Amino acid sequence: MTNKITVVGAGLAGSEAAYQLLKRGFCVTLYEMKPKKYSPAHKKETFAELVCSNSLRSDRIENAVGLLKEELRNLDSLILKCADETRVPAGGALAVDRDGFSELVTKRLKEFENLTVVHEEVTDIPSSPCIVASGPLTSDALYEAIEKRLGTTLHFYDAAAPIVTKESLNFDKIYAASRYGRGEDYLNCPMTKEEYFAFYRELVNAETAPLHTFETPRVFEGCMPVEIMAKRGEMTLAYGPMKPVGLEIDGKRPFAVVQLRRDNADDTLYNLVGFQTNLKFGEQRRVFGMIPGLENAEYVRYGVMHRNTFLNSPKLLNADFSTKADPLCFFAGQMTGVEGYVESAASGWTAGVSLARKLNGQEPLDLTSETAIGSLGHYVAEYSGNDFQPMNVTFGIMDSWPERIRNKQERYHKIAERSLERIRNGKIF
Repeated sequence: MTNKITVVGAGLAGSEAAYQLLKRGFCVTLYEMKPKKYSPAHKKETFAELVCSNSLRSDRIENAVGLLKEELRNLDSLILKCADETRVPAGGALAVDRDGFSELVTKRLKEFENLTVVHEEVTDIPSSPCIVASGPLTSDALYEAIEKRLGTTLHFYDAAAPIVTKESLNFDKIYAASRYGRGEDYLNCPMTKEEYFAFYRELVNAETAPLHTFETPRVFEGCMPVEIMAKRGEMTLAYGPMKPVGLEIDGKRPFAVVQLRRDNADDTLYNLVGFQTNLKFGEQRRVFGMIPGLENAEYVRYGVMHRNTFLNSPKLLNADFSTKADPLCFFAGQMTGVEGYVESAASGWTAGVSLARKLNGQEPLDLTSETAIGSLGHYVAEYSGNDFQPMNVTFGIMDSWPERIRNKQERYHKIAERSLERIRNGKIF
């Protein structure tokens, strides 16, 4: 069997897949079109660029994504190692210095002598063995080639939140606190009832940037633009990203709160938590300037909205992310229908390790739905409904606990312990 493998795309999934193959001695040719060509959302030359939030979400194993991260730590994930090394304070979440994280992933991969990096756009699915991890922002030429080879692909729209400089914030109105007294990792902009409704009225009537589509945009719930969310009801934001619960100041709860999360290790940049948007840039300055403390905010990145492409995976992929038509051709990342940074890395891990085991003549991976990482593969391969959509990892797609436990957190903890025991006892490195 060949020891030469092509990986397309150096995002989170492609980087993780390449690492798993490289450490097992395979020669990997990693194709990355940056810096010769950039997608609408990418700006940096480095690998594993985070284009939306800098948060990898909760780090508690009673939360499904927290469990997934702990599984990946036990499975020697490059992405989790680099995230842990570049983390910034974020309460109970794992957030990273986005530039430091991307630079570290790039450095660690380039330390392998058996890696060849080619900075070119790939316009067709490579010959097997290969892993295609070109991402939800796959270039038009490769998108058309995938669609022609595999059949219908799908798409949805998601958005990124703006990032502002810390020095431009008005700290006479902002206080530091994490929810429920868990430190002071977030900056909080409190609003009175009057300020909230004035902001709400301007937000729902603000002008959005045009989308190049002739159809009604399908928006992923996890990255819902704040202006679309607001139109669901005048109190939607107050019960959602602007909920004040656990953020009391001087013993009083504000009517609503906008949270800012640190975006870099130098503590100079902050992003607006839950404020993904497609407003025109001028409207972002005007409307978000109504948030107390952000009157004179300096924006280093405005929020943007972009189209994401994904496969109709239940018809095309197996649970190890190989294609049904060719067991040595894999796909990985958000284009498979997993949603989120950690989920993308997990799919890259599964694809890389599974391909390595096939080429080495080893038994296939047995990552059942008792594990968070295994449940993702089974979801994308075995979803039986008529409306397949990208999915964050949840306990709902994992095998339930066999006995009835009324307390949800206790039940999730049991499921997490079972999963980690299976991961730690498995011989799958």
